[in-house]
Amino acid sequence: MMTRAVAPQALGYIGVRAKALDDWASYGAGLLGLQRVDQSCSTIAFRMDDHKQRVVVHADGGEGIGFFGWEVADATSLEALAAHLDNGGITVAHGSRALADERHVTDLIVLSDPVGNRLEFFHGAQTTTEAFRPGRCISGFRTGPLGLGHVVLNVDRPDTLARLMAFYRDMLGFRLTDYYSEPFIARFLHVNPRHHSLAFIQTGKNAVHHVMMELFSFDDVGQGYDLALAEEGRLAVTLGRHTDFITSFYTWTPSSFMVEYGWGARTIDVEHWQAYERKEGPSLWGHDRRWLSAADNAKARAQRLANAADGYRRPVQVIEGNYQLMPGICPWWDSLTSRGGAQK
Repeated sequence: MMTRAVAPQALGYIGVRAKALDDWASYGAGLLGLQRVDQSCSTIAFRMDDHKQRVVVHADGGEGIGFFGWEVADATSLEALAAHLDNGGITVAHGSRALADERHVTDLIVLSDPVGNRLEFFHGAQTTTEAFRPGRCISGFRTGPLGLGHVVLNVDRPDTLARLMAFYRDMLGFRLTDYYSEPFIARFLHVNPRHHSLAFIQTGKNAVHHVMMELFSFDDVGQGYDLALAEEGRLAVTLGRHTDFITSFYTWTPSSFMVEYGWGARTIDVEHWQAYERKEGPSLWGHDRRWLSAADNAKARAQRLANAADGYRRPVQVIEGNYQLMPGICPWWDSLTSRGGAQK
């Protein structure tokens, strides 16, 4: 297995395939709140923090995601990763100077995963001192060492899932966080304290399912939800709270995958974490999935109702600056938490 010293540290950037740029220009800035920073006749880029770019959209007539950029610590780590992959029989190409400049990184290598997704491992992402200027009024994104968010991939069959797990976990050093089997099979993997930077769900096809972006303020999410509801056909999953604690909704991008837009995602203690089965399913409440079959949606709804009947609760996850403590007490709630009922 890949050692932690040279394993990927975070999801650094993504490259989106599109049929045209106009829809992405309005969706990326107007709904998601990304900052549009560059455009040519066939490319548009977006910032979401101090990095020069996090999302690059290419109008190549396609859809989905064309490449995933995974960050490693430094040049030594990149060389060690390339050697490790080469020794494992994985074809690795060193990115050209022109490609590195295009990605705004110092150096990179390029390869494909077992189902053909293009992976770019890089170090030295370029940053800027120019303030991030969101496309709409938001407080900002939770990124930094956690990366831009997470990505979830559809998987067609159990054997494909097994090959992908072997590649990412055993060859690249991703670690299993948790998993569940209903209403669909899902595996969640981490590379840093973010609960997961990569996940697989078995849905009967191979394609990108969604990318998650986490906001600093809960109100950023709620106001984004209002914007999404105003556009016919934009909403893909209703507002809800996952059992990894994030409160979120999903929208369809112009490139036929989804973006999860959320707040309050879980962080974990990487060094001491033990993977486990999430028997409570994907969501505490909400998250009606318009992409899911009627039968599986019914299973998901039954899980949520069972969680409600059992009093399943989880504490809200906050970071410094996006909350304030309320005065007052609730004797009933205090008695419940003292018995452990709120943490079950």
